[in-house]
Amino acid sequence: MTIRNVDPSDAARIAGIYNHYITGTIVTFETDPVTPEEIGRRMRAVTRDYPYLAVEDDAGMLTGYAYASRFREREAYRHTAEVTIYLDRDRTGAGFGAPLFAELLGRLRETDTVALIGAIALPNEPSVGLHEKFGFRKVAHLEKVGHKFGKWIDVGYWELLIREAA
Repeated sequence: MTIRNVDPSDAARIAGIYNHYITGTIVTFETDPVTPEEIGRRMRAVTRDYPYLAVEDDAGMLTGYAYASRFREREAYRHTAEVTIYLDRDRTGAGFGAPLFAELLGRLRETDTVALIGAIALPNEPSVGLHEKFGFRKVAHLEKVGHKFGKWIDVGYWELLIREAA
């Protein structure tokens, strides 16, 4: 397994991984598949300020990605980041998620970030378990804030403080 920074050439593979979650699950509230060009644009926006990582299996196949992004746009939120992780649907539970997430959190600890937020559409036990494994705790539960595939979806927020606020 190799964890590395994303490269622009990863955009098509990342779009392929993410589009499964858009079209087949409730874990993202996006409803229309994204193009590799759109993923490339998003990658460039994220990597200006935050880590955006890819994990590859031993054969060099990109099997997942994780990144941080600004939690909210207003300046007072500048020390808070939202974390995101997606794995290829055929590679979930294969041991790629925890090392990838650990690397993301480690890199964020090297920044001036204080608080990390994980927003999780519910139910999603694998994501809840991953966040809680790394010390995130549930701090909020919003009911029926999303509507996809004809059903209402709750969202939980998990938080991890990675340093003392100065």
